[in-house]
Amino acid sequence: MVIGILNRINIPPLQCTALGAAAGFYFIFHTHLAVIILFFSVFLLLICFTEVLYSLFADSRKLRLTYICMISFVVGLSIGLFAADLGRNEVNFGIRKENVIAVEAVLLEDPRVISGGSVMAPVSLRRSAGEGGLRVSAKGEMTIFFPPQNADRLKQYGRGVVVFAEGSIRSSRHGYSLSANSLHIVKPAPAIEQLRTGIRLNLVNRFNDQKWGGLSLALLFGVRDNLDTELTSLYRDAGLSYILALSGMHLAILAAVISFLLKKPLGLKGCAIAGAFLIILYCLFVGPMPSLYRAGLMYILGVITILGALPKQTMSILSLSFLIQIIITPVAGNSLSFILSYVALLGILITGLTLSSLLAGKIPDFILQPLSISIGAFLATAGICSFTFGFIAPVGIIAGLVIVPLTTIFMIGSIIWLVLDFISLSFLLDLPLQFLYRLMEITASLSGNVPGITANPVLVLVLSISVILLIAILEQKRRKTLYQIQPFF
Repeated sequence: MVIGILNRINIPPLQCTALGAAAGFYFIFHTHLAVIILFFSVFLLLICFTEVLYSLFADSRKLRLTYICMISFVVGLSIGLFAADLGRNEVNFGIRKENVIAVEAVLLEDPRVISGGSVMAPVSLRRSAGEGGLRVSAKGEMTIFFPPQNADRLKQYGRGVVVFAEGSIRSSRHGYSLSANSLHIVKPAPAIEQLRTGIRLNLVNRFNDQKWGGLSLALLFGVRDNLDTELTSLYRDAGLSYILALSGMHLAILAAVISFLLKKPLGLKGCAIAGAFLIILYCLFVGPMPSLYRAGLMYILGVITILGALPKQTMSILSLSFLIQIIITPVAGNSLSFILSYVALLGILITGLTLSSLLAGKIPDFILQPLSISIGAFLATAGICSFTFGFIAPVGIIAGLVIVPLTTIFMIGSIIWLVLDFISLSFLLDLPLQFLYRLMEITASLSGNVPGITANPVLVLVLSISVILLIAILEQKRRKTLYQIQPFF
């Protein structure tokens, strides 16, 4: 009986490692130490038990794979616990936070304009200042909110600049922040960062005069300062916010453009290597966005599979990408965009592909493929979105079938417009891009009028998991029926 159960297990070791890392990072690390010890003890006992079975049934390949997978899970669990510990943002001002009147810090990202014209930027602390000229060393990361009059100055200096800001410290469940009332530039950013900021500002200025320019900047470079707040609200209400956040969809479009331009002169492998190099430069230029970095890392791993160094298995690439990212940037693992990015893709690979197989031949393929992807991502992320935002918008599944193709055309059009702008011919695409922008705006507005679902997040999670299991069961029954009737053909 035990052997029969083990023979049904077919999870590759790499995926078991990623599963263990996720369990350690998001769940086990936040429990009591005694629970962690108990958890490891149970798994060690299971490994010992499996080792005994393996010695008795040495010819069982499935049993050997199960044994390896259990060890891989424990290794992953250790990685997750270690990464979670490294990912903790422990802020130490050096003095009591009530006595802090100013901080010296390095901007970790480009400053972003928020509602009311204020500017926010995550920073890494260097020193804290108190009354009487007291200066002490400080460490950790926090967010500084600057007044509107500092916006232009901060944008000019950009990421990497060292600032000295006076203000008051605030704390919340998201961490510490400083409401600044003054700004002093202590040290400019490194030369390479200054070059990057200059290029970034030049690109922003080129799109500034266009009504649709804010959307182009958001979709191409992740710059949301000029994005219409009303359009942002429409996308949120329609369940389409993921369109505005740089992720795999946007990188896939850029990769398709690169492939179109380079595949013929360089060949498949040459194009893949050149594309990986350009994608790395692009990710460094845009800045630390967890969902974009996930997509970029998976693209690079995909290139390695083309070169024959890794097996061509998307789930294994996703698992390896997750492990690499939480080891290199453990802090990013706690961000919502990181979690949604991986969970959504996991839903696409598991539920989306299953649904596509289940409905094959019943729905036209050009509708079935994007519909399956949307449903898979929606079901996987419904519980998280409900818990975070308080509602879910199922209409986004249908609206995405229209918005995603329009966004693809709009992004490609924006890239061509930017190229033409360097030779003063961009006016040729002004009207087509304006038309596309208006079409997306109308689609988001109509979709946003459909009320979302406000329900208990636990209920939403249970229902979404139930639907996922139902789809899997129906597909399993379909395959079983297919295998039974095959001999008659």
